[in-house]
Amino acid sequence: MPLAADTRPAGGAAIGEVLLATAIGLGLTVALLALVYLHRSRRSTVLTRIGDRLGSATGVPAWVALPTVLTTVSLLTALLGMLWDIALHIGVGRDEGPLANPAHFLILFGLFGVFAGGVLACSMPLDEKPGPSAVRFLRGWDVPVGGIILTAAGFYALLGFPLDDVWHRMFGQDVTLWGPTHLMLIGGAGLSIVGLLLLEQEGHGGLSTDDGDRKVGRTARFLRQASAMGGLLLGMSVFQGEYDFDVPQFRLVLEPLMIAAAAGIALVSARLFMGRGGALAAVAFFLVIRGGIALIVGPAFGEITPSFPLYLGSAIIIELLAFAVPLTRRPLVFGAVAGVLIGTVGHAAEWGWTQFTQTLSWNSDILVEGTLMAIAGGVAGGLLGALLASGLRRRLPRPAIARTVVVGSLVVLAAAAANGLTATVPDDLEATFGIEDVQADPRTANVTVQLDPADFADDPAWVQITSWQGDGLVVTQLEQTGEGAYRTTEPVPLHGTWKTLLRVHDGRVLTAVPIYLPQDEAIGEDEVPAEDGMTRSAIPEVDILQRELKDAEGSLWTISNLVVLACTLALIAAISWGVGRYARRAGAADPFADGAADRREGATSSAVGR
Repeated sequence: MPLAADTRPAGGAAIGEVLLATAIGLGLTVALLALVYLHRSRRSTVLTRIGDRLGSATGVPAWVALPTVLTTVSLLTALLGMLWDIALHIGVGRDEGPLANPAHFLILFGLFGVFAGGVLACSMPLDEKPGPSAVRFLRGWDVPVGGIILTAAGFYALLGFPLDDVWHRMFGQDVTLWGPTHLMLIGGAGLSIVGLLLLEQEGHGGLSTDDGDRKVGRTARFLRQASAMGGLLLGMSVFQGEYDFDVPQFRLVLEPLMIAAAAGIALVSARLFMGRGGALAAVAFFLVIRGGIALIVGPAFGEITPSFPLYLGSAIIIELLAFAVPLTRRPLVFGAVAGVLIGTVGHAAEWGWTQFTQTLSWNSDILVEGTLMAIAGGVAGGLLGALLASGLRRRLPRPAIARTVVVGSLVVLAAAAANGLTATVPDDLEATFGIEDVQADPRTANVTVQLDPADFADDPAWVQITSWQGDGLVVTQLEQTGEGAYRTTEPVPLHGTWKTLLRVHDGRVLTAVPIYLPQDEAIGEDEVPAEDGMTRSAIPEVDILQRELKDAEGSLWTISNLVVLACTLALIAAISWGVGRYARRAGAADPFADGAADRREGATSSAVGR
């Protein structure tokens, strides 16, 4: 059982662990560079032999096959590590150190594998130009655009690891998925899939996308594309991870925004790029992987089992739209219309799904704002997904149009996210608690709550008690017994390192009241005891959920966030450049590559019309 006082460090890692992590990183980098040197100097054919063997089974060059397999395995490893890490932080709390958490090793090796996959994709081509959009690196050394994007995304994600320790030293540990450096890890890993998609296209030269054609030799490619698009959906879905564990630290309306945006980006691009069944195939891959990882993290590892979005409603409506209406030859229009349907029909399907999978399910409090946020996310994501598919099919619109759509969509997503992050804390809300002990050692109790003013919460998103970081998680929706009066339906823990708090979310109000908090020597905080009849004022949730945060100077905090933002925008710009370069160069080399695919889609639409 955890001790009553938390003594684990709350800042940066110990110097010994920093040196060990640095040594591991340097060792992996030296090994990778040695492989590259031996290959480029033709002193070793190991990479070529492995790549040829993998390529013979998939019909792609060695410089596509090996990086693709390595990156795919690495991304799945990192995803398992990420969800395991979230479960550990929610159930146990902060780490003893970065290397004391086994999930960190999976994340570290997984992200390095993504970076290594990009480096190998850039290094393996010998005596050939790797695709029509290859970039001259050195004399006699051309690199594929997909390899560049994969390397950049992997490096960006990997950079988040040491920066996370720096962040902890400056601002304290941010026990939230949405810490800036945490978003670097997630964003870089998720966006690396775009590099894989480009690499696949470059490796096939003049071959068009199959766009629904299931002829001999194409089924395997369809499955690879489905796994890539499903992987993109996996990457985008991690952003709402806190909601999957029922411990969101932000307003509930952000969840439908993120789900709709992910569906728009991944499923619209899957349908337009892959053709008939593409969106459904991507969702099938997503459900198999996320379901499998949930079983590993939960029952197998004995940690908290994460839920996950369904996305099936969005996939079905996208497939029906493409089947019924001839919009696929106008991808931006298709993306926008599909986005509206994702934000309405798909949103309704997710609404129903949360009733079965989340304790903090969606309710009438977010009916209007949540739907509007879902539509905004769906349309912006749908437009970005349409652009991605158009680029992969070498059919991008004019640069001015493409740039406007990218910038406009990102602005909409940023504005919607800013709206979701805007929350208020009342200055006049108090809660009086009745504590009825159920067990003395370890202490658990039934709790009654009386809010003052009693009419404060009007059809709220939630009035609940969360207990976490005491070697488990308890989230209890309270039963209303009168005006402003609530009670628990199961005992909650009030001992050890458990942190137990009342949480109230109503519209833009997001606040909490501490019930029991342990003494925390590392941050100099005393115990907040749970006493029968106590009355406490509501405070910002972050003061309890992220108790380890330090008070930082405004300028330092702002500059640090701007640096992370600049790195993020640089990665997005690099991806946009890469997709645009491939579309222009490959389209010029083979301008009619997708003509047959377009005719097939048009014939299908005409048949439906008749």
